[in-house]
Amino acid sequence: MIDSRGWLTTASHHPSPNFNERPEQTEISLLVIHNISLPPENFGGDWISDFFCNQLDPTADPYFETIAGLQVSSHLLIRRTGEIIQFVSFDKRAWHAGKSIFNNRENCNDFSIGVELEGSDNQPFEAVQYQCLSDISQTLMQHYPDITPENIAGHSDIAPGRKTDPGPFFEWDYFRSLLK
Repeated sequence: MIDSRGWLTTASHHPSPNFNERPEQTEISLLVIHNISLPPENFGGDWISDFFCNQLDPTADPYFETIAGLQVSSHLLIRRTGEIIQFVSFDKRAWHAGKSIFNNRENCNDFSIGVELEGSDNQPFEAVQYQCLSDISQTLMQHYPDITPENIAGHSDIAPGRKTDPGPFFEWDYFRSLLK
């Protein structure tokens, strides 16, 4: 369930400062699926939450120095355990898509919700992540009727050549079968 402030009631809430208002009268009509691991290919810990909340220690890992100072966020993170963390209200504009286009509309952050799966382009995702993503997708489609199964895309679909996630291990057919 989504509360009146745009927060998923079944998620842990870790509010990020990396958001702003959506353009006036913008209907939410796209769900974007991403993957993330920090450091790359490592799972667990609080690094992703720290990154989205601008609290990542750049000295904790050499990779962190390369992303220090970036201000990004996503609406949700689904950890490999199935834990769900929300960083930004669905009603606000999270900074997850960057330069992007979907159905000839640019700036997908304006009209989309971003969901990160803890993972990488190089490893399969967990069954519990697909189930959580399916459940969340169905909740979002009920709450935001302009989001339809056809309006669920990967980051690679809206930023081709620039982004590769959710990657080749994301099982689109399996995920879509869970939506029915």
